[in-house]
Amino acid sequence: MERLNPLDAFFLFVEDGTTHMHIASCAVFEGPAPEYERVAASIGSKLDRVPRYRQRVRFVPLQLGRPVWVDDPHFKLEYHLRHTALPPPGGDRELHALMGRLMSQELDRHRPLWEAWLVEGLRPDRWALVTKIHHSMADGVAGNDLLAAILDVERDAEPVAAAPWRPEPEPSGVALAGDALLDAVRTATTTALAAGRALGAPAHAWSEVRALAGGALSFARRVPPPPASSLVGTIGPHRRWTSVVAPLDDVKAVRRALGGTVNDVIVAVVTGGLRTLLLGRGESAAGHVVRTLVPVSVRNEDEHGAFDNRVSAMVADLPLAVADPVERLRAVRAQMEQLKASHQTLAGQGVTALGELAPSAALAFAERASMQVLRRLPQHTLNAVVTNVPGPQFPLFLGGREMLEYLPFVPIVYGMRIGVAIVSYNGRLAFGLTGDYDSVPDLDVLAEGIEKSLAELVTLARPAR
Repeated sequence: MERLNPLDAFFLFVEDGTTHMHIASCAVFEGPAPEYERVAASIGSKLDRVPRYRQRVRFVPLQLGRPVWVDDPHFKLEYHLRHTALPPPGGDRELHALMGRLMSQELDRHRPLWEAWLVEGLRPDRWALVTKIHHSMADGVAGNDLLAAILDVERDAEPVAAAPWRPEPEPSGVALAGDALLDAVRTATTTALAAGRALGAPAHAWSEVRALAGGALSFARRVPPPPASSLVGTIGPHRRWTSVVAPLDDVKAVRRALGGTVNDVIVAVVTGGLRTLLLGRGESAAGHVVRTLVPVSVRNEDEHGAFDNRVSAMVADLPLAVADPVERLRAVRAQMEQLKASHQTLAGQGVTALGELAPSAALAFAERASMQVLRRLPQHTLNAVVTNVPGPQFPLFLGGREMLEYLPFVPIVYGMRIGVAIVSYNGRLAFGLTGDYDSVPDLDVLAEGIEKSLAELVTLARPAR
């Protein structure tokens, strides 16, 4: 039995039938597709590496504590690993439509919170594995680790016999409540000890408080909503999805020639794509910014393999009004440097830490109530989400087939109609674009704008002959 941390629990409590809190990926492999049984055997032989795949969520009676992960005595791999095929002609359009439908369906909370779909019929001579996990299980970095755990690093790796698995007995409601009370005592003791250490080093404690206050003030400055646009508003339960793939070397070449970090270039490219989308709708970009949530991993190197959420965030104003690609990159770079110095990520971690102290019942009620309010009165402060996660820079395999592309999916929430997830894999960079089905019928325009924005920067980065 393992208790969810406050951020894990948050992603469970805010899900309400319209806001789906799962993250996902579409891994495209060289063909032909292996037999379902071979894929099942390969994944089944590695489940010991990922205990969470055979665990489900149990809620504590009377919300006395945060939910816990417990072994599912009825776990069956064939329920979670499904098999389907694309209709002809099996191109990107059909694959994107399938992803949109799968991402519009919530996971069954009575079972382990993941699904995988073996997708055949992808042309030319390709197949895919769509993997969907609840955000309460993992953040983007841990999601990469989850996928890597069930893939092979060698093409000819043969499945080994799965080790016998015996689930731990499920705890009773009384045991769950008792453990939650003990956990509350442990948390209070840990907090008291931390406060004592802070009093013993007042200079360090004051420095931490100042940093937290600075980060909170930086967040507060971005509470007033930016100018209204069609990018912000109500959403429904259905999703659209599409993708863009580019060489990672192109982004690195832009960084070397024009400055900034790889992430600065990526954010500038997404900004250019959003500008194209807004102009394509006949709206003016003058004076316009897109207030964007930028998740930031706070996971240490030795914490890879921990399947939970260890993430904070920054809030950036993407400068859609800047038409020149180089000036746009400079504006993004300056803002990202400013945000890093503002301690916004530290303030986000502080809010999560306070969740450890808040009564679970009150926390769950507040989070669910806030989503009900947002359903009726959508927020306009945050317009989009852009998340960038580095992936493995070496080939991975499943069933003897090499993974060619790794395409990500990020969820959207009330008031936020567009999300962009970026993952690098083996020298390629993939943008996964999520849109609300009804209000973003032109998601392909955003994809074209991202391609155009990157191409402009690559051209400008080339030395003059």
